[in-house]
Order: sequence, then structure tokens, then C-alpha cells
Amino acid sequence: MDTKEHNQNIVEQFSKQAIPFTKLPGHLDAIQMLIEMAGLTNTDNVLDIACGPGLVLCEFAKTAKEAVGIDITEQMLTQAKIRQDTLDLKNITWTLGDVTNLPFEADSFSLVITRYSFHHFLDPEKVLSEMYRVCKPGGRILIADLALPANKIEAFNAMEKLRDSSHTKALTFEQFDDLLQKFNLKNLKTTNYQVHIELEKQLKASFPEEGDEEKIRQLFARDITTNELGVNSRIVDGEIHYSYPISIFVGEK
Repeated sequence: MDTKEHNQNIVEQFSKQAIPFTKLPGHLDAIQMLIEMAGLTNTDNVLDIACGPGLVLCEFAKTAKEAVGIDITEQMLTQAKIRQDTLDLKNITWTLGDVTNLPFEADSFSLVITRYSFHHFLDPEKVLSEMYRVCKPGGRILIADLALPANKIEAFNAMEKLRDSSHTKALTFEQFDDLLQKFNLKNLKTTNYQVHIELEKQLKASFPEEGDEEKIRQLFARDITTNELGVNSRIVDGEIHYSYPISIFVGEK
């Protein structure tokens, strides 16, 4: 799939997911952890790339001086504006655009963040290069996304592509390390957390191809005993639950 086709697929998927995404349990988890890791202050101007419905940026904007969100999906930005209005935040601007070619000057933001986006990028290095370009010297870059051991990544990616066709690939811990080292970020900090999900609720908020829901259920049913996916699949009160492993990386330019 080329870039144009991939971007179109993202827009199609997340136009459908825009409202369910805001309601899915887990998507408000750990935002305070991101704020603390980023060292957010009231002097920061923050850019959130692939900001989605604004769940993260609205929380950052409660403290930041200024906040800007950019996303390729207009319906996601519509939900973000609704959330901004509900919270009565006056310091946020939303921009429709492609994060591989950010429409901002170099050295514009003291804090550049993204959450749950890198596994959708065809070229994560290109996106990080843009984040680095628009970050001020001495500013911080924060990435929060899926990261898995190398022996789990193939099975996980195959499952996630069935659930969401805009998924490209989650990165391994080693791939993230290699990527971040290319940009020589200083004072690099890393931590992790898990997002706990009930499978059926996740499927209701997803839009897999016809027939793939049952394939996904079968994969998770098997994973309860094999742990091939690396997501701690388990039965809770008769339902399949699992946990997305999320890593946070923060470094200074």
C-alpha cells in the first residue's frame, strides 16, 4: 500500500472510529503519567501530532500556555473541538494535515507529543524527523505507543491488522531504541503501562472486514493458553480481556 492509499485508509477507519474512540474505556488512562513524564509547565507551547479526538491534548492544555493538535481525519478533529468546548479551553488550535510534512516552522514548539500513533505510520523515522524539526532546542519530544518483545511482534501485528486495517506495525523495544538513538535525544526517559481492554467492547469500537471478528475471537481464545500475542489474554467474569503494553519515551532536543 502506498502513502496515499494508506492515508485514505486511516481517514476511512478513524472517521468511523471517531465517536467510539472517545467512549472506549482505557483511552483516558495514564494521561497524567504523560504530563509528568513530559515535565509540562505553564510556559510550554505543545504540539500533539495525530491528536485524534483531543483526549490527550485537552488535558495538556489545562496547564500549557498554548496547544496545537494536528490530525489527518476531519471527524476526529470535530470530536476534539467538541471536547475543547465542553472543557472551555481557549488555548487550543486544531489543524487538519499530514504529520509526515508538518505545516509549522522549525523550532516552533517546546513540547512535541504523540500517543497511540506510531503503529499507524508507514515511515516512523520520517514522522520523528518532523517532530524533531519543529521542536525547539532544549524542548522535549514524547512518544507513547505500543512496544513489544521481538518474539511477540509478528503474531501481534497480524492480529491487530485484522482488527484495524490502518495498523502498519507495532515496534519492538529494540526498534524504538534504534529509532530514538538516530536523533540523539538527550536525557532520555522511559517507562511503561498497560491499557486493559475487554475484547468485545474493543470489537464494537472497531471496524474489521466481514468475517474477521470471529477470527480475532479465535486468536484471543487460543492466546489465553499460548500468550503468543504478548497481551496477557485472560478470562474475567466470562469475557476475554487483554492488555495493550504501552511504552513512553521522552527526550530533549
